[in-house]
Amino acid sequence: MPVEDRLNSGLYLEMTDMDTATYATTRVPEVKSLTGVERASWWTNAQRDRTDLPRVLPEFTLLGVYEVGDDFDAPSQTPLGITGYHFRRTPRPGQGSLSGQPTIGLSLVLISPRTAKDARALRDWGDFIHLRHIAQVGVPGYTMVTPYESADKSDPRFLHFYEMDTTDPEKAFKSMTPLVEERIGKPGTEKFDQWANHESLRIMYVNTFRRVGND
Repeated sequence: MPVEDRLNSGLYLEMTDMDTATYATTRVPEVKSLTGVERASWWTNAQRDRTDLPRVLPEFTLLGVYEVGDDFDAPSQTPLGITGYHFRRTPRPGQGSLSGQPTIGLSLVLISPRTAKDARALRDWGDFIHLRHIAQVGVPGYTMVTPYESADKSDPRFLHFYEMDTTDPEKAFKSMTPLVEERIGKPGTEKFDQWANHESLRIMYVNTFRRVGND
């Protein structure tokens, strides 16, 4: 299931610790029956309970990803143990390259500004500094990264959706920062520090996932 070959207008994500088979046979059909849902896939956490990055959102084992259109309305309630988030594409394009291979790995990055008035500055940093350098180094296994914004502007405000065509998304993720360092400088240099952080950045959640099913 290549996500990268589509210009879907939004994503609906569900996070849960539900058993994979149960989620696939019970929850996926429920969400797919909703107006505006185009495709579904589900993904297992490749590095659960990671400690190398901050995390505000609760950890989870299974990620449901639903490609949705403009006519999609997120469920007002989700079953116990499932948390849902609806994101719409930002006006700016994704960055990276199309490999022609299926998307079988993900890096999910959820961030928010410290205040609502900082949202534009954080989005500019994400598009013109952070994502740009990652795309330019050509991380092996990375294909496209697409920015999304929360449909209701709530936390987490922005989603950076990194698609991968590798069976080891965590290895690809770990190789990214060293490659950026080679291009712009080590931690402590002005360019690296500008790339790695922004004064209004709050990291809500970061992790990698492997695809286990799609419909």
